[in-house]
Parts: sequence; C-alpha cells; structure tokens
Amino acid sequence: MDRIQDPGALAQVARQLRVPILQMIAKANSGHPGGALSAVDIITALYLKHMKHDPANPNWNERDRFILSKGHGVPALYAVLAHCGYFPQDELMGLRMVDSRMQGHPDRMKLPGIEASTGSLGQGLSIGLGMALAAKLDKIDSQVYVMMGDGEIQAGQIWEAMMAAPKLGANNLTAILDYNKIQLDDRVEKILDVGPVKEKAESFGWHVIEIDGHDFPAIVKALDDADAVTDKPVYIVANTVKGKGVSFMEDNVKWHGVAPTPEELEQAVAELQ
Repeated sequence: MDRIQDPGALAQVARQLRVPILQMIAKANSGHPGGALSAVDIITALYLKHMKHDPANPNWNERDRFILSKGHGVPALYAVLAHCGYFPQDELMGLRMVDSRMQGHPDRMKLPGIEASTGSLGQGLSIGLGMALAAKLDKIDSQVYVMMGDGEIQAGQIWEAMMAAPKLGANNLTAILDYNKIQLDDRVEKILDVGPVKEKAESFGWHVIEIDGHDFPAIVKALDDADAVTDKPVYIVANTVKGKGVSFMEDNVKWHGVAPTPEELEQAVAELQ
C-alpha cells in the first residue's frame, strides 16, 4: 500500500473520510458521530502514513497492531480500513444492520483488519499490553497502538494496565487518549474528572507526548517520536474536538450518540465538501 507522506494530503483524506462516517451512521439511524469524528485524524495518520500493515495479508505476523478501545467510535476505523482496501467501500453502508460485518462495535471474528473486539469500555489497553508483550516474547519488531476515550479512562482496569505496562517493560506500546472532553451525556469534568491526564500518566512511568489531535504535522511527529522512545511505553494525549469538521456537531454533547437527520447530513456533507 502506498504511504502518504505529506501531512496536508493526510488531512485532506481524513476530511473526505468524514463523509462516509456520517453517511453510514445516518443510514443506520444509529451510532456515535462525535467520537468518530474526533478520532479519525489520528487513525488516518496511523494507517496511511505510520503503521506497518498489509490489507492483502491482514494476519501478517510482523504487522503493527491498532486497537480501538473506545469501540463505539468504530465508524472512523471502518472508513479508514475500507479506504486502505481491507474490504469494499460499499459495505460501509451496512453499519449496524442485521448480518452485516459492520457491527456497531468492532468484531474481530467478522472483519479483516480488526485486532480486538471492543466496546466494553476499559479493556483495550490491557489487550494491547498483552499483544505488546507477546511480540517481545516472539522477538517480533511490532508496535501496538491503543486508542482510548476520555470517558473510558474512568474505568479501573485502564489504571491497572497503566501501572503494569512500565513495570513489564512494554516499550513497544503506545496509548493514545482521544481527549475530546465529552462523554455520553455531559462533559467529562462534570461527570468524573480524569485530569490531570498528562501528570497522572507520567507518575505511572509513561513517556507522555501532548498534541493537538487534529494537527497533522503534530500527529506525525508524535508517532515518530513515540517510536524513538526505547525505555518505556508512550502515552499520547491528543486534545481533540468532539464532532470535529462539522460546525453544529463540534464540542456539542448532543452528538455523542445521535444520528444526523437527512437534512443535517446534507448540511454536514456540504460543509465537508
């Protein structure tokens, strides 16, 4: 697969991929647009620029792994995987349909390119840690990336994995926090504040990088810098905007889990195009 080196070109692809994300959620009349739109820029950079992977051989043993722990944001991952050629683009419109491979949360038994079945929040970092340690035991030069939601890191299992990863020497593990600061029905700080996230991760022994999660030069540099860290796992705090790219969805609690109406979809697509 050809890699996209130019951050501006990556940004353009990510903007285009927001359209099928919204279209599939609108067609299903169900899904989570806000968190998919906040995550898609980083997922695009990972798959189109950074990670070792092969759509023609999804189970290639030397591949890097990406786990979307915040599984409800999976329309973003589906859009990127289809763009890369893991499955046909027209399958995207089967999101959340009976018998479709496009389940509402990732299902590794149904779809090539999905590394872990997630959606029960709080489990992805532990899964990623296990994969990272397995790669080291097998002497495979493989990196593991785990994207978590900020509401998700209220779960205790996340912090068990946060403690364990540095202790176990998982220097091939990168956790990415999609820090859009909104969860199901309100702002994270009002429900159960998770801050200060940078200082907490550092206190657990992680190397922390904080970025604007929609700034492609910053995303690319952060991923490159993470690979260069050899003595500890890396935690990227990506400050993002829920609903990024659509004016009426941005930083709006409503759009955590509501599908756009046909009229809202038309407006959103017009903005993106």
